Amino acid sequence: MSSSDLTGAQHASGLRGYATGPFAVDWEERVDLAGLRRDRVRRAQESLSTSGLDALLLWKDENVRYLTSLRAQLISGKATSLNGVLLTAGELPVLLCSGGERDRVDATMPWLGGIHSIPIMEQAELVDGFVGATLVPLLRDAGLAGARLGTDQAPISFIHSVRDRLPDVVLEDGDAVMQRARMRKLPGEIALLEEACAIGDSVTQRALDETRAGRREFEIAGDALQTLHYLGGELAHVATPYVASGENMSPPHRFTTDKIVRHGDLLFVDIGAQWNGYFADIGRTTIVGRPSDEQRRIYRAVYEAQMAGIAAMRPGNTTHDVAVAVRSAVARHDLADHLFSLFIGHGIGVGANEPPYIGETLPGATPAMLEPDMVFAIEPLVWLPGVRGGGGVRLEDMVLVTSDGPRVLSRAPYDERLLA
Repeated sequence: MSSSDLTGAQHASGLRGYATGPFAVDWEERVDLAGLRRDRVRRAQESLSTSGLDALLLWKDENVRYLTSLRAQLISGKATSLNGVLLTAGELPVLLCSGGERDRVDATMPWLGGIHSIPIMEQAELVDGFVGATLVPLLRDAGLAGARLGTDQAPISFIHSVRDRLPDVVLEDGDAVMQRARMRKLPGEIALLEEACAIGDSVTQRALDETRAGRREFEIAGDALQTLHYLGGELAHVATPYVASGENMSPPHRFTTDKIVRHGDLLFVDIGAQWNGYFADIGRTTIVGRPSDEQRRIYRAVYEAQMAGIAAMRPGNTTHDVAVAVRSAVARHDLADHLFSLFIGHGIGVGANEPPYIGETLPGATPAMLEPDMVFAIEPLVWLPGVRGGGGVRLEDMVLVTSDGPRVLSRAPYDERLLA
């Protein structure tokens, strides 16, 4: 279903025809999560069928979540080594899960096509044991001992083991297959993103409410994270919640420190939220006390760039068109040379950052056509050195591309004192 298939009432609801919330209720229709799981697998199967690959063996947490709905314990630095999924044409996903997940999965996830316990995929001997004892039988039983097998991320020991034990299997890029499947969001996904934004807005508001001179950045981040967990958020958008004030935004420190917030400081918050597997990435800059004229100039430039970029997010335009709109607005304030070197925006969904990217300038960057039901986080950042109280400003919003134009999903307020 595209946005053009929705009724006016569904558009007006802001939830694509669904209500959201943490629990099922008997008095209204909420997201059909079982149906959404089936639709996501169907999307992946369609993408697989046009890829020329025979099967997908995936390890990235977002791909595993998309295909199986596994909400796993994540060990820092090992998110792609803990759980996997095998998807073959026309079959239900087979979950390859950490032993610590197995009992719960057996008891609560009946929609899977199979479940196998695996080790942490890093010790070469254990990786080879998985390939020999689990993967080889799975592929042979499916008639895929000579398959073109797509994968997203894998250790060298896994690649060597597959070559030794399955010499007729050819490993290919499977992540691109999943990126295509995930790029346009299903109606149920958009409803879940709306709820993630509601939580992310609340997290951002808590941080803004707790910002005042005499507090450390750590304290403000802690208050915001408390709200994240109070409201049922699974994770922050970033593993390093981002609260930066004053000089820590010129240049940007993209993590929280023990700096004491002072009168006259700009302060930036970027924590967001994950809910039911979907991420909201929302950022706001505020001022402690009264802003200087230079701080207002920077904020106005970023705000106008944000509005211009959002306005350009229409079907038929490209990510390049959006980037040009942002850069042109910044240039009107003579700040073009101070736009942060990172990309200006990114796709978002079950991946906290996912293609396509807006404003990427590194080698290999290519523009993507905007289509209805794509969702982006757009986040221009301008910083100037030597500004008292800091001269770094970023604003970040979640935007859904519809056939009628952009729809902003985030609602956290901008700072009127900096716009005055």
